[in-house]
Amino acid sequence: MSENISCNEIASRLLDRCLRGQPWPREWVHSLAAEPCTSELFRTVVEGLSDRFEPALCDAYAEVFAEALGGDASETVSRYRRIRAPRVFEGDADAVENVFVLSRVTLGADVAVTSVVLDAAKRRFQNSRVYFVGSRKNWELFEADPRIGHLPVPYPRGGAFRDRLAPSLRLRELLTKPASIVIDPDSRLSQLGLVPVCEDHGYFFFESRAYGSGEADTLSDLTRRWVAETFGVECASAWIAPKPAAIGGSPFVAMSLGVGDNAGKRIADPFEEELVRGLVDRGMTIVIDKGAGGEETGRVERIDAMLTGNRVQAWQGPFAPFASMISQAALYIGYDSAGQHVAAACGVPLVTVFAGFPSARMFERWKPSGPGPIEVVRVEAGCAWQAVLDGALAAVDRLRQANG
Repeated sequence: MSENISCNEIASRLLDRCLRGQPWPREWVHSLAAEPCTSELFRTVVEGLSDRFEPALCDAYAEVFAEALGGDASETVSRYRRIRAPRVFEGDADAVENVFVLSRVTLGADVAVTSVVLDAAKRRFQNSRVYFVGSRKNWELFEADPRIGHLPVPYPRGGAFRDRLAPSLRLRELLTKPASIVIDPDSRLSQLGLVPVCEDHGYFFFESRAYGSGEADTLSDLTRRWVAETFGVECASAWIAPKPAAIGGSPFVAMSLGVGDNAGKRIADPFEEELVRGLVDRGMTIVIDKGAGGEETGRVERIDAMLTGNRVQAWQGPFAPFASMISQAALYIGYDSAGQHVAAACGVPLVTVFAGFPSARMFERWKPSGPGPIEVVRVEAGCAWQAVLDGALAAVDRLRQANG
């Protein structure tokens, strides 16, 4: 490759070859695994393959990432093909002392997917200690449940390739314990199953990108099916158990404008301001999450300044207390992000504005699902913000009417 070709160009060409099922030069992968291109390997190639939820692209991902890992790539891919096949736990559940459940790293996925696995683990292995393996921020969503221990293994969302691999390599030492099993719900901690974190006989891997490929189920629904098939638990569901966060006053709407650094999920200005204004005009009190700083916090602060008054309250702090607030809300509204999955798990009526999806199957997989009423405003490319606003406020009105 020419030295003048950018990281983004290499990544885009590699992704295109994979999507077309065409061979690619090994040196492209080696270039992307080195600085300064590592972020493009993950953002463009890995996410580009994973977010389409196509079985053939799971193979493409395995081949690309195995090349990036180095060593015997063919053996890495061969193992991956073995462990991706669902298998039934046939051991003695009472003899299992520890169940390690790997975090999916993102908060929304840990609610929509990992929490279902945790619920199944608690039900199937009633005498075992169940550990959430991941960052403290994510574990705090389950902190109030005494059955869920915490094994801290943070995952860097940026940095060099070796830095992103470090947690995977550390897990092998941490998880190799007698009378233990590891449940991997397609975690970035194992690089989606490519890096062995324990012996295969005690490892149960849910390849969420290929499972149920012919159907339009959500990830939560697919996870329920997988834990039923694997562990015989038929009634697992998504849940949270953060420490309670007290909030007083009248019924309120919880809102988040977070998009997880994916600008494609946002609707163009002035959509957000007008959405908040529309809720206030309906007499609704809003508690809006300011996020963890940066661009999202700036957007919320501008809205807060424009709409002065006691009907809009901004919250800034850890996500788990805000998740507790969502569980107490009369309504939740936001983009495709963690908040929608919290609301769905808690049965809170919700409206989600869903934009920026690269494939129809990604939309189907990441839609929120739960026991409460859910309105999804699907936003196709090029849709005007006014049309999205009308759809979102109409969805709010329908939920309010249905709930009296």
